[in-house]
Amino acid sequence: MMTSTLMLITMLATILITISFWLPQTSPDTEKLSPYECGFDPLGTARLPFSLRFFLVAILFLLFDLEIALLLPLPWAINTTPTSTMIWATTIIVLLTLGLIYEWLQGGLEWAE
Repeated sequence: MMTSTLMLITMLATILITISFWLPQTSPDTEKLSPYECGFDPLGTARLPFSLRFFLVAILFLLFDLEIALLLPLPWAINTTPTSTMIWATTIIVLLTLGLIYEWLQGGLEWAE
């Protein structure tokens, strides 16, 4: 049983490695060869103004990623102290929801003005 599982895993890994060498494009375009794919021109001047909305959305994305990281151990924590765990989890979710509503109403999530 163990030998067949090991052989299956080895065969699957070999097939996936082989496919990964064949699938990529052999002639990438100039955008993919650019050192930065963020929309900034790396060869131009560094003094060009840029939109702060991009950074606001990036910070909001990181904030909601942090929410997932804080709520990930929730199922295990409920087994030890269910009441206090639910109070803290509800507090986190309510604060983040209120912050999202505030940003939405202020227009911070709009890309175009």
